[in-house]
Amino acid sequence: MSETPDRADRPAPTAEHPPPAPDTPTGPPPGDEPRADTPTGPPPGDEPRAGAPDGPRPEPGAAPQVWAAPQSGPQSYGGGGPQACPAGGGWAAGAQPRWGYEVRASGPSAAPEDSLYHQQARNGRQGVLGRLGELLLVVGFLVAGTIAVIAVGATAGYALGLDFAPGDSERFLSDPLADTVMGLAGIAIGIPAVLLAVRLGGHRFAGSVASVTGRLRWRWLGVCAAVALPVLALQTGLLMLWGWLEQGDAGLGGVEFPGWGSLLLGLVLLWLVVPFQAAAEEFVFRGWLAQYFGGFLRSPWPGIVVASLLFALAHGFGAWTGFALLFYSAMWWGWLVVRTGGLEAVIAAHTANNLVAFCLSLVLGQLADTETAADAPWQALVLELLVSPAYCLLIARLSTRYGVERRGPRRSGAFLSSGPAAQ
Repeated sequence: MSETPDRADRPAPTAEHPPPAPDTPTGPPPGDEPRADTPTGPPPGDEPRAGAPDGPRPEPGAAPQVWAAPQSGPQSYGGGGPQACPAGGGWAAGAQPRWGYEVRASGPSAAPEDSLYHQQARNGRQGVLGRLGELLLVVGFLVAGTIAVIAVGATAGYALGLDFAPGDSERFLSDPLADTVMGLAGIAIGIPAVLLAVRLGGHRFAGSVASVTGRLRWRWLGVCAAVALPVLALQTGLLMLWGWLEQGDAGLGGVEFPGWGSLLLGLVLLWLVVPFQAAAEEFVFRGWLAQYFGGFLRSPWPGIVVASLLFALAHGFGAWTGFALLFYSAMWWGWLVVRTGGLEAVIAAHTANNLVAFCLSLVLGQLADTETAADAPWQALVLELLVSPAYCLLIARLSTRYGVERRGPRRSGAFLSSGPAAQ
């Protein structure tokens, strides 16, 4: 039964409830009736987005408010005119205007859409002072991190009863394995140093140094490692064979087996530390330096050349053939980073090269040798002239086959993966 009173049961008009005036219209004013072809819902494109909080809506017939880009702080790279926003105080928390790039008043900002690897620092948040501050942060973090590693290593060495090296030695600890591990750990501090500097000083996503997707692409890294390890092992084997054919056993240097216990311990420690050391050098030289110069230069080559020179100098002054080897390989690796949109290929090559070199030195009992790649002979340079382009060109071809993303981000500061290898 309906609970609505019948007309006969309705109260009679009184002073408090006068009857409606006969000439007062009860419907919409003439001419305002909704037409049959007029949509009654919100205009297309203004539907509330998923996850955005509900806010006050404008009254029917009210003029829409207009949101304009702020005059200070990070600006959008997408261009376009002002965007309509809901009434009641602008964009809700977490919502973004519908244009090509994300607008952030604080926090990290992404580079423009379809940016190459060396352009990832172009997020509109850096002036001259900002770039100088980022540089100082990297240097400061590297120095502070190195001091911290030395302090921890000295404390651990003292607790384990290890002796310190003599004052005229180039080493810190007398034990070659412990000193090597501590030295590699001191270099590995470059990873957090770079990530913190670009986040705090560059106001961008720290993962943009790893690749254009904002992270290391682990499957692609595995593909590169599967290629790099046999190639670099073959190169080292050919170099040793060349030296043996020319000089006999003297070409291999002094051989002294360290014993199975020391060998197994050394292999475990080297396999734990070397990947971080090699990756740290790539984060600093092929990653941060290339993007630092790419932040204000159109071409990637100035950054690649400067980074390659500094990379060669960082290994010390040795033979000219060693310097040429380091500079030549670094130039190829710098090109490969831009070509593949990330550091995975060069991290794999650097890690494979150092693992083979350090593990071979451990097996032969030559960890105490202070020679570096800067002391490489001319035979090593000849092999490098062939191996570096062969590896880089092969990886570049594989990156096309696996659909590796070389540009990014694709939308509103979000890093998207593309292809089966970008996983």
